[in-house]
Amino acid sequence: MAYDGLFQLGMGSDSLNAAQTEEIETASASVGEDSRLDFFIEKDGTVCAGAHLIIDLFEASGLDDIDHIEKALTDCVTAAGATLLHIHLHPFEPNGGVSGVAVLAESHISIHSWPERGYAALDVFMCGDAKPERCVDVLKEAFSPGRIEVNELLRGAGA
Repeated sequence: MAYDGLFQLGMGSDSLNAAQTEEIETASASVGEDSRLDFFIEKDGTVCAGAHLIIDLFEASGLDDIDHIEKALTDCVTAAGATLLHIHLHPFEPNGGVSGVAVLAESHISIHSWPERGYAALDVFMCGDAKPERCVDVLKEAFSPGRIEVNELLRGAGA
C-alpha cells in the first residue's frame, strides 16, 4: 500500500491534503510502470539502495527560522531531482531549534537544529535517479556555515 510508510510516521491518508494524496498516487503509479521496482543504484561501482549523506553544519545561521528551513529543504528536493511527498517541521522553545523531515518518494531529508550553538545535523538519503550530493551546495547557500562536514554511506550495499 502507498500509505503504509506514511501511516507509520503518523501521516495516514486522513492527514494528507488533496495535492499530497495525488503526489503519492502519481509516485506509486510511476513505480508500478518502472521495470526496476527496487530503485537500487550503482555508485562508484557499488550496487546499493542509495546514498545517505550525514551533514553537519557548524557556525550556521537561520537555524531558528522555520520558514527559511522549509524553503531550504524544498530547494534541496528540487536541486536533487527528487519527489516531495510531505514536509513536517516542529519548532522548539525556548532555544528556537527546529526538527523535521521532508518525506520523499526517494526517501527523506531530516534536520535537527541547535541555533544557540549555530549547529544543525541533517540526513539526506535518496535512492533512484535523485542526486543527494546536490543538496550540499543548497545548504551552504541557505545557512552560510563557517564549516560543513559531509559523510556518505552507501546503504544496502551487498543486498
